[in-house]
Amino acid sequence: MSLRDLLYRKYERDLARTLRTEGDVPRHIGVILDGNRRWAKQSGITAADGHRRGADKIADLLEWSQDAGVEVVTLWMLSTENLERDPQELEPLLDIICTAAEQLAADGRWKIQHVGSAELLPESSAARIAAAVDASANATGLHVNIAVGYGGRHEIADAVRAYLRDGSDQGKSIDQIADSFTVDHIAEHLYTKGQPDPDLVIRTSGEQRLSGFLMWQSAHTEFYFCDAYWPDFRRVDFLRALRSYSQRERRHGR
Repeated sequence: MSLRDLLYRKYERDLARTLRTEGDVPRHIGVILDGNRRWAKQSGITAADGHRRGADKIADLLEWSQDAGVEVVTLWMLSTENLERDPQELEPLLDIICTAAEQLAADGRWKIQHVGSAELLPESSAARIAAAVDASANATGLHVNIAVGYGGRHEIADAVRAYLRDGSDQGKSIDQIADSFTVDHIAEHLYTKGQPDPDLVIRTSGEQRLSGFLMWQSAHTEFYFCDAYWPDFRRVDFLRALRSYSQRERRHGR
């Protein structure tokens, strides 16, 4: 092992130790897994191989999160806009995502939940993801939301539709539904209902935008943008994100 590697490992251990003794750990972390295709192009391999490398990184992230004391991780794996990609790229990508979900469920530790619109996915992909969710139902470890076929605006629209249908099922008129409508009704019908809002959202690849990720839930979220492409994301990058979070004064809009 080189001197550089030894120094790196020492820095990583010291950073982890500092966070354990002093850090404020987020309960819920959202991660935008960005940069697989650019990493693949840079590495001279196919986009599918880049997505596979990114999928392999997920288990590491969940290990790091659980070790840190995080309770919920939301992984944005495929947006609604991604569903419009060329079928020659989309089909293998969906297979990689479904395989990743199945592997997470087979691990036995992670409780998987799909957040997104299953009806927008090919029937076979939706069925595979649903089966992975069912297989992990009794897991007691980290709660893992896999955002597949997910869009923030689409989620809010789905929440409003669900609220309207509930009111209709109760025999209420449209005026009664509108007059009683509050922001809490949106939260109660989101894909992540019942979960804490994300304290921290991490985006890899150097892009500094949310692209609609957890739009409603992230009103008071802290953001961390990392230059590394997702397949190159390291534990030290994760620990730096946690350190940045712990050093911020959260005002929650006050």
